[in-house]
Formats: sequence, C-alpha cells, structure tokens
Amino acid sequence: MTLQQLKYVITVAETGTITEAANQLFISQPSLTNAIHELEKEMNIVIFNRTNKGISLSKEGEGFWGYARQVLEQAAILEDKYKRNGGGKKQFCVSTQHYSFAVNAFVDLIKEYGQEEYDFSLRETQTYEIIEDVARLRSEIGILFLNDFNQAVINKILKSYDLEFHLLFIAKPHVFISRSHPLAEKKVITNQELEIYPYLSFEQGEHNSFYFSEEIFSESERKKNIRVRDRATLFNLLIGLNGYTVCSGVIDKKLNGSEIIAVSLADESDMRIGYIIHRKGIISRLGNSYLEALMKYTTGGQNL
Repeated sequence: MTLQQLKYVITVAETGTITEAANQLFISQPSLTNAIHELEKEMNIVIFNRTNKGISLSKEGEGFWGYARQVLEQAAILEDKYKRNGGGKKQFCVSTQHYSFAVNAFVDLIKEYGQEEYDFSLRETQTYEIIEDVARLRSEIGILFLNDFNQAVINKILKSYDLEFHLLFIAKPHVFISRSHPLAEKKVITNQELEIYPYLSFEQGEHNSFYFSEEIFSESERKKNIRVRDRATLFNLLIGLNGYTVCSGVIDKKLNGSEIIAVSLADESDMRIGYIIHRKGIISRLGNSYLEALMKYTTGGQNL
C-alpha cells in the first residue's frame, strides 16, 4: 500500500467517477482502475461498489476512506514540518450540534491555519449524523451533549461505534427567547410559564427520538411545537412568534444578534457538553488546535 494509492481512493470517492478522478490525477482510467484493484486485493476488502449506475464506497470502503484521509493528513504534516513546502492543501472536518462556541473555535482555526489552500468543513447537523460522521472518520471531532435522560442511550451507541466522549463543560439549562418576550425580565423561568408559547427545536430526521434531541427532553407537555433545520430560522421564529428553545445558555451576541437572550430554566438536569472522537483515530494538529480553541470558548460563561 502506498500514499499514492490512498490518494487515488480519496479522489475517486470525492468525484464519484473513475473518469473524472483519472482526469484530476493525470493518469489513464485503466491505470487508476488497476491501482485500486491491487489495493483492494492487498487489503482483502472491497473499497468500491461498482454498478451500471456508477461507483460508490462500500460499507468497508467508508471506514477505509476515513483512515486514508487521516494517513494523508499525517503525511502532509510531516512534509510541512520537514520539507517546509506547506504540505499541500490542509483538510479538516468537525460535526456539531448548533453551538455558537463551535463556530467561534472554527473561525479561530481558519485564522491560524487557513493559508493559501485549505479544505475545512463545519457540519451543523443532526445528532445521529454527528455520531456517524465520527464513526466513519468523515469528521475528526463531533460535539454534542449528554444529560441524565439521554446518556444511557447515547453512550451505548458511542460504545458500539468505538467512540469516546470527553467533557468540555457542564451547563445549567437555559431558554433562548427574544429580548421583547413577555418573560424576558425574569431571572428564572419555569416550564409552566412557557406552556403558552411555541417551543422551537432542531429536526432530527429519521432519528427524531427524544434521545437524539439537541434540546433537553422535559416531562412537561409542550402544546405548541415547531421543528426547524437551521439556526437562522430558529432565531427568526423566536423573535417573530415569542417562541423559545432550551439551550446551554452559552450565547454569542455577534453570531446570534443582540435580540436573543438566555434566561435560566428551572427544574431541569444539567447538560454535559463535550466532544466525541474515534478510539482508533489520531487527533491531527488541526484537531488539537480546534480543541484548544473550544476550551477557550467554553470556559468563559454565557456572554461569549
């Protein structure tokens, strides 16, 4: 197995066709096909499924692809350190629930490492997709929360995927509401006081279970429910409908605007917010720098 073969696998997976990958790699299609066949034979796995509709990663191939990306990233770091030629285009991906501190840390990472060429991804996505992204090494790091309600289920899934959870900080539950909300002047809000207002939460797709919710599950009945896919829509509805969502209380006025405030929520369990990584993965230099930035943004309280 060679680094060149790994690069071939990455390029084919990204383009989805042998023809386009061969063009990008400046080699013939037969040469590329043979190189991949030789690698599959050596590794004793099928990396790509081949049909009349095209080529796609197999289940085994998805795992191999993730490891291949890590190996190439480590090789680039070696070149960067010893050849002093930049080591090629830097790549990094993180998957996260909708947290402003995750965005701030990502901005810091790009400011530090985003030179002439880079390929970084920040996926604000559904909880189960975060777990799958890290399990398949699509993302090096995933960010989510555990509490008394969901931890047994989430920990069981993390264990089955060979993932581990690392605590960043413990947050007291809050609600995000608009500054003009009728309850905005209160120091603490109860679930009973919120009953008449629309409750906003992030949609979880096929895994729309309470255990995968980004928001704390409450035993109190919520009569008005609205599910959204993105942060901007949620905040617009908070303001326009006097709605609310349950959160960590960590708020960034630059990202979320001055019209959104966080108020303590009574009678709910703490949120243990942290990051997940693969037990067999290697944290890259970019990953370690991102984690350092996360630490900076998760130790300063609510008004980040």
